[in-house]
Amino acid sequence: MLRLLKVRGESLWPDFHEGDYVLAAGVPFPAHRIKPGDVIVFRQPGYGTLIKRVHRVLQDGRTYDVRGTQVVSSDSRDFGPVPKTRVSGKVIWHIRSD
Repeated sequence: MLRLLKVRGESLWPDFHEGDYVLAAGVPFPAHRIKPGDVIVFRQPGYGTLIKRVHRVLQDGRTYDVRGTQVVSSDSRDFGPVPKTRVSGKVIWHIRSD
């Protein structure tokens, strides 16, 4: 399943800008497993749907340490590792708004 999502916020700036779109492929993910550097879409309680870059894969691929590129980004440093069960997609295409 593919999902088109609009980027909101500046968490991954300068790579992703407010108003950009991403195309995310759902489970099973195309090509390979999620690895550091991949951008994923997930649901985080208290935050909603987020997109972040995978910093590290933990616990034999069952959880992910995710980060934004901005210091003020809400990410795993705030809410902890993201379980694989909350991941709904892997970004496979980035559509710039400018």
